[in-house]
Amino acid sequence: MNFQESKTKENLARAFAGLCQDSARLSFIAKSANKEGYATISHFLEKLSDFKMAHASCVYQLMLDNIKKSKENVTIEAGYPFENKLLKTSLLDSAEIESYQSKNVYPHFAKIASDEGFKDIAQVFTNISKVGKDNALKLEKLARRFESKCLYKSDEKELWVCVNCGYSEQSKEAWDNCPLCSYPKGYCKQA
Repeated sequence: MNFQESKTKENLARAFAGLCQDSARLSFIAKSANKEGYATISHFLEKLSDFKMAHASCVYQLMLDNIKKSKENVTIEAGYPFENKLLKTSLLDSAEIESYQSKNVYPHFAKIASDEGFKDIAQVFTNISKVGKDNALKLEKLARRFESKCLYKSDEKELWVCVNCGYSEQSKEAWDNCPLCSYPKGYCKQA
């Protein structure tokens, strides 16, 4: 199939726009988490934001590799929710978005690309879906722990690490302040 007339071309543009929006949203939530004193949550969300931008870069390059012109404008229409929420609901919402995209959007895009003969593009969509599934599970776990106020507690001894200085120790609960650098609990995470 001719790429210029394909649904895959439109789906690449949609994926690029969606990934960039997701990256920005996660970055905004990360800033909010940091302001609330949850540096480790902020760090985790910034890493997910970076992943989204890496995926956007892959999708963007696929578009450039397949378009015929040196510059092309692709028009797409999509909705995007704007809601002012608390950190605990933002984490769960982000998990739901990741889950939906990984189960519905990217597999659908992959099938279309495969049906249209763009196997390499289909594989990229499949791989983005795999990462999204993993991210959804991590976000769900983080949201549950945050909601239940068990972010810094465990039933069993865990290895806790300060993300500022690297100090670590085995315990059922994180310290209030790092024994080495004195950073607050918000900089502590399970290894």
